[in-house]
Amino acid sequence: MKVSGLIPVIAALSGNIFITIIKFIGFFLSKSPSLFSEAVHSFADASNQALLLIGIRRSMRKPDEKFTYGYGQERFFWNLVSACGVFFIGAGVTIYHGVMSFSHRETAEVGTITVAILSVSLIIEIFSFLIATKELRHKHSGLKLSEMMKKGDPSTLAVLLEDGVAVIGIIVASVSIMLTHITGHYVWDATGSIIIGVMLAIVAVILINVNRGYLIEKAIPEEEREKVISVISHDPSVVCLRNFRSTTLGVDCYRVKCNIELDPNELMKEATADKPLQETYKEVKEDYGKFTRFCYEYTDRIIRLVGRRIDRLEKGIQKESPGIKYIDIEVD
Repeated sequence: MKVSGLIPVIAALSGNIFITIIKFIGFFLSKSPSLFSEAVHSFADASNQALLLIGIRRSMRKPDEKFTYGYGQERFFWNLVSACGVFFIGAGVTIYHGVMSFSHRETAEVGTITVAILSVSLIIEIFSFLIATKELRHKHSGLKLSEMMKKGDPSTLAVLLEDGVAVIGIIVASVSIMLTHITGHYVWDATGSIIIGVMLAIVAVILINVNRGYLIEKAIPEEEREKVISVISHDPSVVCLRNFRSTTLGVDCYRVKCNIELDPNELMKEATADKPLQETYKEVKEDYGKFTRFCYEYTDRIIRLVGRRIDRLEKGIQKESPGIKYIDIEVD
């Protein structure tokens, strides 16, 4: 079974481990603040993607007695930890180093190795970015980009945004290093470092907000909600629907709960479909024992009918919305 977000995370993690190593080598050779920021950026990305991978793996565990609805929300918890890492480690260290570079006033040394490192890093980051984009488009084909960003798996979004910033960051670092080399002014390189840090901070805030929404039991998507309400409302036995509630338990895993009122006339028709009630009345009206047995049988029949109606509704809901794994329908 294909797990949402797994391939982009593994691809990004593998690429960032390699990129982190070569960027740090480039920093030691060039002493560039922007390249240091990029190295820290890639290290933060690799660490965060390792956390995303932990979250994905742990969220795949099956429900048990302790967590009856499964571990789907573990993914959002580890995604949140990852986003905090982007903010404090990635953005914090990068901005701090950029600010400190103003006082150190070191001019970066630009050489063939530095250019090669930036070029290789750019290619790898673009490749990882395209993998995340492909998964997002495949999962939400036909939607606009803004809608995809709202409904996308947080792990895929994290890779998409982090790699997107990484691509821009490499371009910023390259321009900053070249301007510093050409002009001899350290301010360009230091400014580039700060710009990269600010971009990381913005991405971190976006990801923190996305995962916060899921951890406080975000409702199911509106289109899924409309499907559920449509299935229930169009059932001839349902008079009205009340107290509809829902929550997201994981990626494409939802729970819904509602109260319904059934039409007693519909239940009566189905309960007496085999034999008219008038005939039964003639048989039992003068025999109390038969009447009592009829009452027991009729009550049991109604209870079973209600159960079958609810089963039918649940099957209809899951047919229209396979992501709804848990359904609680109560009869008023």
